[in-house]
Amino acid sequence: MKKIIGSALLIGGIAYWLKKKAKKAGKNKKAKKVLFVVTSHGKLGHTGEHTGYYLSEVAHPWKVLTKAGYEIDFVSPHGGTPPVDGFELLDPINRKFWNNQKYQKKIITSLTPADIKPEEYAAIFYAGGHGAMWDLPEVTELSTIARQIYEAGGIVAAVCHGPAGLVNLKLNDGTHLIEGKRVTGFTNEEEKLMKRETIVPFLLEDMLIKRKASFEKRLL
Repeated sequence: MKKIIGSALLIGGIAYWLKKKAKKAGKNKKAKKVLFVVTSHGKLGHTGEHTGYYLSEVAHPWKVLTKAGYEIDFVSPHGGTPPVDGFELLDPINRKFWNNQKYQKKIITSLTPADIKPEEYAAIFYAGGHGAMWDLPEVTELSTIARQIYEAGGIVAAVCHGPAGLVNLKLNDGTHLIEGKRVTGFTNEEEKLMKRETIVPFLLEDMLIKRKASFEKRLL
């Protein structure tokens, strides 16, 4: 079953569906890898402020998925060391990830899209952070990788601003991946609360709706 998931609750959902997939796949080693997509963009528009991928949106799913036995690879549009935002090491999970020598090396030497073999991955996960809004929608090579994983029966997931990487992603039949699907992400209200609605290149909620996704949100 093909799945697309978005929201902070997706982490457990990914693990659940991957476990189901693994049972069907038996001992197929290729089903034991997940590809994390992180932004290469480090400037918050014209503000002069720094941005990047949001650390907890990598560290927390990393903990769940590695505990479930999955190997994580990282890819970014430019490869190499991606810019990081939300660098908060008081969070014990963030700290554990950041101090893990194996994964610290992996993320500071992130792969390029050309390095990726989609057939090796059971799922692809787009991490958030404001940087994702600038580069991830335009990287056609990443969209191709995600489409191939999805059309092979894999999972496509995203959190926060991560769904920006899905807004231009089309399937082989020409339809947008998110068309007709229930999704969520960083809302217009959240962007306005942060006073960044005129800084980001587009409002994520509006664009997901424009692509005919069924956008869901709850006001707290």
